[in-house]
Amino acid sequence: MAKLVLIRHGQSEWNLSNQFTGWVDVDLSDEGVKQAINAGKLLKEAGIQFDYAYTSVLTRAIKTLHYALEYSDQLWIPEKKTWRLNERHYGALQGQNKAEAAKKFGDEQVHIWRRSYDVLPPLLKADDEGSASKDRRYANLDPNIVPGGENLKVTLERVMPFWEDEVAPKLLDGKNIIIAAHGNSLRALSKYIEGISDEDIINLEMKTGQPVIYDFDEKLNVLKKSKLG
Repeated sequence: MAKLVLIRHGQSEWNLSNQFTGWVDVDLSDEGVKQAINAGKLLKEAGIQFDYAYTSVLTRAIKTLHYALEYSDQLWIPEKKTWRLNERHYGALQGQNKAEAAKKFGDEQVHIWRRSYDVLPPLLKADDEGSASKDRRYANLDPNIVPGGENLKVTLERVMPFWEDEVAPKLLDGKNIIIAAHGNSLRALSKYIEGISDEDIINLEMKTGQPVIYDFDEKLNVLKKSKLG
């Protein structure tokens, strides 16, 4: 029986300041570091041992993974970073304070951009300030797949090749996997794993720094979902 553990990164500096973050590479807050360390301690107490680790190419997720592995005495296991686990790209909203954006665009519109499954935010163009196309960590990607903004539907579509190529085969082989990533990339994975509807996924929340555990059978059916802490 294989296990998959998902951890949303600990609180980031922009979570703390209530800003849209997306692909902007901000660090963990002091509280976020504590949450990541606590996740590692909880995993150690639960006795969960991993074979492989995955994270995004963004600092807050990478550090969360490293703290979680260090404090569960598993920092040595194979690790891979992929842009496909990045947070949902919030387009031109990135960097804006959420409350100020609500005043500017209206509460309802901002709520739709944040929580709907298939409505895109205002998009960034490739030559706009803050565009991911200017970031060297994405220089090896086809420019046509570097987003200027995403909804959860698009996020799921770019996460799925990672699931199909990396995660599913290892789970089918009985390996245990930990993924430290972001609220929306993990919500997208959870939607697929659990078969959550487009309507119901709006209600799924991922707490920062909390390990979510899936136990699978030999056909990748979910036997049990549990949370630590």
